[in-house]
Formats: sequence, structure tokens, C-alpha cells
Amino acid sequence: MKRRVVQQTPSTSGVAAAQRTKQRKEETSSRWWLKRSLLAFLVIFILVPALPRLPDLIQHFVYTHRVRLPFFHDLRQPADLSLNHTINMYLTSEEGISLGVWHTVPESRWKEARGKDLAWYQNTLSDGRPVFIYLHGNTGARVAPHRVGVAKILSALDFHVLVPDYRGFGDSTGEPTEAGLTTDALYLYNWVKARSGNSLVVVWGHSLGTGVGTNTAAKLIEQGTALDGVILEGAFNSIREPLTDHPFTWYYWKIPGAGYFFPEPWAQNKIVFPTEENLKKMKSPILFLHSEDDHLVPIQVAQQMYEVAVSAQNAEQVKIVSFEGSLGYLHNGLYRDPRLPDIIKNFVLSL
Repeated sequence: MKRRVVQQTPSTSGVAAAQRTKQRKEETSSRWWLKRSLLAFLVIFILVPALPRLPDLIQHFVYTHRVRLPFFHDLRQPADLSLNHTINMYLTSEEGISLGVWHTVPESRWKEARGKDLAWYQNTLSDGRPVFIYLHGNTGARVAPHRVGVAKILSALDFHVLVPDYRGFGDSTGEPTEAGLTTDALYLYNWVKARSGNSLVVVWGHSLGTGVGTNTAAKLIEQGTALDGVILEGAFNSIREPLTDHPFTWYYWKIPGAGYFFPEPWAQNKIVFPTEENLKKMKSPILFLHSEDDHLVPIQVAQQMYEVAVSAQNAEQVKIVSFEGSLGYLHNGLYRDPRLPDIIKNFVLSL
């Protein structure tokens, strides 16, 4: 007896299930494309109006003045940081710009300084002791530990020290620009000179402050004045450092397509700091301080600028002191070195 072969056909329910699965996949794909389209539209809607202001936004990244570290410190109370012989004050560098500034008197006068007002502090500037103006880097405010550390070292050496926050930094008003920062430093220098008599006035710039400091020195040379001395700690060089590696503009290059689609923030003369060109004009004694393990500015940069400065002046006027990388000071830690007070003292004695 022959077996009957029965040909099986898909059941109606199986076909329907397959159709539903296919339909769900198509719906999922459609929703995925819809989401992508909406996201793209949203990005364009937000980005296009912002493009004209991108250089200004990048400028804020360069200065990072919005980063108010460390937190929870009252800038009006330097005594909270053991700066017991320090007064907080506000100076107007130009209309609408108020600068927060600390003035720390020499440590030998700390008892005398207790309870004294701003007028007393200003009068002390003419006591014959050297006066330092410390120009800080591109992040945070005058309350940062390494800035407080420098103020304490200088005071212990029996020097005056003024630590300003540039416009837009700390509790200073305004927005930072290169021209604005230079104006602030020039104003503070002239303010000090008007009160310090024949006392030495030394500018100490750290990081971004080296650019501000050399800009200030170059402006003063144009006015027929030379600083008594300049200290450049962790100095950078805009001319020789590749833009993609520049310590204050590398943020810009992290934006996809920035170099191709968007105008460079320094193209409008907003971020230049021509330190090397300034060094060629300067006539002041200069001391370079640099750590061999500086993670933002390689030691070779400081050595190049030292050679430029020596060529413009001479080896008697220009010195460089490097600190071993094994000490781990990086970009901000030189104030911890026990040799630093003697290095500074000897530099001042040479002026």
C-alpha cells in the first residue's frame, strides 16, 4: 500500500506572524530615522545661531575664568588662608572694570598690620621694601593654593606682594581679553609706582601671566619705562608652539571640524601674547623658572625664550633656573621647592 505524500503549506497564522514581524521592523526603522532627523535638526537649530559667537566662546575656554576653584572661599577674607597681614581691595582699572586685589605686607610687619585699614596698607608701599606684582595663570582666582604659596614666600622674604584677579576672574568684573588683561596689569603697576616711591617693583608672571607680564613690559618700554625686574614662571611661546598643542588654545582643536569650518579665535587679534617678540624689546633683568616635568609647557620652550632674551640683552641680565622633573612640580608646584626663597632673594639683590 502506497503512502500518500502530503505537501505542507504555511498556516494562515504563521504568515500573519511573519507579516507582523516585518511590519514592526519597518516601523522601528522609520522611528530610528525620524529620531536621527529630529536630532540633526535640533543640532543645526542650536549650532547655526551660535557660529558667529564661536570665537568668543572659545575665548572663554582659553581663559577658563568661569572655573572658580577652590570652592567656598570668600575672596574678601584672605585671613582664612593664614594671610593674616593681607588686605582685600578693589581697584578700577577702567570704566566698568573692578579688580579684586590682595596686598600682603612684609612678614616683619604682620603684628603692626592687625586691624589696619586700606590707607595704612597703601602707605606701607613707600617703606623702601621691594614690591612684587604677581600675575597668575588662566584658571581660577587669587585664592588658588600655589598663588597663596607664592604670596607667603615673598612676604617671608620681607617683600610686599600684590595679587590681582584680572577682569572676569575671581570677583573682578568684566570679560577677559588679551588687551583687557594687559590694561589691568598696566593699571596696577602705575597704581603701585604712584605709592611706592623709589622701591623696586618686580613683576612675576606665571603661565598665562607670563604673556600678560611681557605685554606689560613691552607697553612700558614704548612709554620710556623699564620694569625693575621680571620673573617668568612656566612661560609659554605662541610663536613656536604648534597651535594644536598650545597650552591655552588646545580646547579649540577638540571641536570637530574647528580648524576647517570656524574662524580661529586668535585671527582677530584676541589671543596672541607675543612673548618672544616682547622679550626682544625688554630691557629689564629677567629670571626664568621652569620645571623639567611641566606637563603644559615643555622645558625646551623656556630654554628657547631664554636664548632669545639673552640675545636681546646679555647673560648678566637674563637667568634661567630649572627644577628636576623627579620632584614632580609639573606646571604649578615650584612654590614648594625649598630652594626657591634663596633663588628669589638673590635675584632681587642683583637688581
